Amino acid sequence: MDLETIFSLSNLVILPFWLLMIALPFWSWSERIMQTYWPIVLPSIFYVYLLLFGGGVGSAEGMAQLMNPTADGIAFLLGNPAGAATGWAHFLAFDLFVGRWVFLEARKSETPWWVSSPILFFTLMLGPVGFLLWFIVRRFRPNLN
Repeated sequence: MDLETIFSLSNLVILPFWLLMIALPFWSWSERIMQTYWPIVLPSIFYVYLLLFGGGVGSAEGMAQLMNPTADGIAFLLGNPAGAATGWAHFLAFDLFVGRWVFLEARKSETPWWVSSPILFFTLMLGPVGFLLWFIVRRFRPNLN
C-alpha cells in the first residue's frame, strides 16, 4: 500500500469515532463503542505500520534522531512525506486517546453536550488545547450539570 493511501485511511478510520463523540454523544452505542479499546487500537495500527515500514521515523537515521532529539532532528524527521505521515498518525492516535478520555469523563460527570462537544472539537483539531479546556472546565466548573 502506498504512503498516500495509508495516510488517507488513517484519517478515515478516526472520523467515525469523533462523529460519535461530538455529534451523537447521547446515542447509546456511542458510549458502548468508545468504552472499548478499538478507537485507540485502530489508529495505533496505522502508526506502527508507518513507523516500521513507512521509511521515515522508523529508519536507522530516524531512530537515531529520536534517541537524541533536537529541533533540527525533528524537522528532518517530519520534513519528508514518510515522516510527516508517521507524525500525523501519531497525532491522530493520541488526540483520539485524549478525546476518548474527555468523552468518557464528560459522560460520567454528566457534562452537557454544549460544553463537551466544542471541547472535543478542539481536541480533534488542536489536541492539547482541547485537553487544557477540559481541565479548566472540570477544575473551575465541576458542577456543570
